Amino acid sequence: MSAESGFKELDLALSRSKLDRAAHLRTDQSALDQMWEKAEIAQISGDRFRILNIEEEKKVSLEFLKANQIKAGAGERYFLGLSENGKPYFLWHTQFDENAKPTSGIFKSLREIGAFLNDLEIGIAAHGLALAQWHDAHPMCAKCGAKTESVQGGSVRECVVDRKQHHPRTDPAIIVLVKDSQDRVLLGHQKIWPENRFSTLAGFVEPGESFERCVRREVFEEAGVNVISMNYLGSQPWPFPASIMIAYEALIDNPEAAKGDGAEIEEVRWFTRESMKAAVAAETIILPPTISVARAMINRWYGSDAATDLTGGEAWRS
Repeated sequence: MSAESGFKELDLALSRSKLDRAAHLRTDQSALDQMWEKAEIAQISGDRFRILNIEEEKKVSLEFLKANQIKAGAGERYFLGLSENGKPYFLWHTQFDENAKPTSGIFKSLREIGAFLNDLEIGIAAHGLALAQWHDAHPMCAKCGAKTESVQGGSVRECVVDRKQHHPRTDPAIIVLVKDSQDRVLLGHQKIWPENRFSTLAGFVEPGESFERCVRREVFEEAGVNVISMNYLGSQPWPFPASIMIAYEALIDNPEAAKGDGAEIEEVRWFTRESMKAAVAAETIILPPTISVARAMINRWYGSDAATDLTGGEAWRS
């Protein structure tokens, strides 16, 4: 196994979008109506996408519908953008009800299928999930409490009383791969996670706080160590429900002081490449899922052998 030398961009699955959002078309209702009739339409029910599952080829992709397959007035439709060849893509948003599940189709969450989608479908799914969940969470006007309705191709909700417009919001969160002078990495375990599930440190950016200040604060609060330098590595949308993860690697100068805060982080462990390989093989550590920023940072630090050495189980938060 070997560490990679020099800067290498993170391979971030949910950032590989090839979808042109074509925001200039959102206010042209005539154009939206015309595009709908010829569009490729992804369906989301609750937080689950309609998919094609080709078992014999071990492939998963989104299933796209045509306008004539969708009952008029059912659900909401959102304009997502255009492909590289100009084909329009929309999202058909329907509510998920355990007692009234869709009568046809296979539905899976982005957590389940994200690692298998192509670059265009990743853009559609990440945009679509974030948008659908925002619409679900904002049925009423925050100013007067009246009902809101979807306008501008689903990119805005508007109050039916005072016409105040409400726009989607994204919550920034930093995520940090903490290292010491020996190039070991520090991973933490949260109480709410499955047993042996370890990951990098992370936290939301507070109002009036810079990304860099947030890195220093979160690392000290969660693990008791002092950041002396940091490097920005990249960012990835994380629509679970509405975050963007801003990735850093950070060097600390007091590794012996590392200790979980006991509230959020129950335990922290230092890993060399050798000890991580052994822990994965012995199943005494479960790494974050493939599509996460945390896993991308760990793989980047570990080096090219991560694809073969770190192939054990992986787990979400719960």
